[in-house]
Parts: sequence; C-alpha cells; structure tokens
Amino acid sequence: MDFRIMGVDSPLFSTLQQMMDLADDTDKSSFNAPTRTYMRDAKAMAATPADVKEYPSSYVFIIDMPGLKSGDIKVQVEEDNVLVISGERKREEEKEGAKYVRMERRVGKFMRKFVLPENANTDAISAVCQDGVLTVTVEKLPPPKPKKRKKIEVKLA
Repeated sequence: MDFRIMGVDSPLFSTLQQMMDLADDTDKSSFNAPTRTYMRDAKAMAATPADVKEYPSSYVFIIDMPGLKSGDIKVQVEEDNVLVISGERKREEEKEGAKYVRMERRVGKFMRKFVLPENANTDAISAVCQDGVLTVTVEKLPPPKPKKRKKIEVKLA
C-alpha cells in the first residue's frame, strides 16, 4: 500500500512507507542469502591461512596448528582431487577461581580445501604435525612416458 497515492504526505506515513518497502526488499533477497552452513565454512576457511609449495616431486601444504593434538586434525581427500584439512580447537576448561581477562586465541572449527592438480598422487599423501605446524605432503605422479612412434607402411594400390 502506498500512502502517497492517498494524498497523505506526513513524515510518519513516509517513514512507514520506507519500512514497508524495506520489508519487501528483504523478503525478495532472502532467497539469495547464503546458508548458515556456507557461512560457517567460509569463516572457518578464512581463519586458516596456509602456505603451499611445489617441489619437483611433490606439493607441500603448511598450516600453523598451535596447541592441537594429531587427533584434533583431519586430513582427507574428497571427490578424488580435493584435499580437505579440518578440525576443531576447543577452549580449555576453566580452573576453579580463574577467569579470562582477555581471550584472543581463536577457538572453534577450522577447514581448508585445496583442489589438487591432475598430477597429484592421492594415494601417496603424508601428514606430520610438529611444533604446532602441520605439513601435508602430496607426492606427484611420474610424468607420462612419451608414446613411441609407430611406423605405418604405405602400400601401393
């Protein structure tokens, strides 16, 4: 309903009209809004920086994981070529009489996904967590051997 059509030009009705227009816009845009799961995953990925190195025989992924045990970290391959590194950093249990004055270290879930190149050998992946640094090594497949030339004899007809 548009109050301007009715000839009412008061500031109150103008504000009501703006609120109703805003409500219509939010109803339409909610279909395109990202899901809660997508937002959670996006935050988890953004908060997990990584370095990726390429060597002649492997790819190496390096991620800082201070204070985590190997059981808190998962390294998996999805869809045959997506390396997923995920886990959860849990808050320490508070001891009686102690309270946080400041809490800056990140707690919660973390995740990173990397699309592996075609020459990555997903059957030869190793992961080592030492001194709070996770190192995941993905071996490369050997380069394909060049095909031998085949001689075809040309016959006279």
